[in-house]
Amino acid sequence: MTLRLVLATANPDKARELAALLDGFDVALRPTDLADVEEDAATLEGNARLKAQAVGAATGELAVADDTGLEVDALGGRPGVYAARYAGPGATYADNVAKLLVELADVPAGERTARFRTVAVALYPDGREIVAEGSVAGVIAEWPAGGGGFGYDPVFVPEGGGGRTFAQMTTEEKAGVSHRGRALRALAAQLTGERPTA
Repeated sequence: MTLRLVLATANPDKARELAALLDGFDVALRPTDLADVEEDAATLEGNARLKAQAVGAATGELAVADDTGLEVDALGGRPGVYAARYAGPGATYADNVAKLLVELADVPAGERTARFRTVAVALYPDGREIVAEGSVAGVIAEWPAGGGGFGYDPVFVPEGGGGRTFAQMTTEEKAGVSHRGRALRALAAQLTGERPTA
């Protein structure tokens, strides 16, 4: 029996990545008429939970949501939970990357360490939930490289990635080392453990 779940993200790039990571599940997209969820929690887990609750309430189904933060050491952990809107409301991927690179312009290569963290929440209609986290350390490149991925992928060089940014990797390569890949594999393992045996 294949477990059905509804993705809570409204970001089409993230939805594609999540669906690929949840291969083996019956993955549905969030209802298109559902209003955006205000992500005003102070933590990644809190924001993921808000999104899962909204989609779960709207569909009555198992909802899966995630939230990701980019923590840059030279910036005291910023942008953190505000990564998606770092350059302000309505910011594009390029706007956020540009702001980050400007703020790191005088930071030497050896001090541009950072980490991506993802927290994923699966919320059942009866209120039970599963929480999983994944992270990957790396550095912020001095300029963008690569044409794949989305968000900060063109400037994030993960450990174990052969010196390439996420945007220079194939989808499969990125999934193998990424924060989101690690979080979703951990979540999937827990969901699989709860699947009916029939």
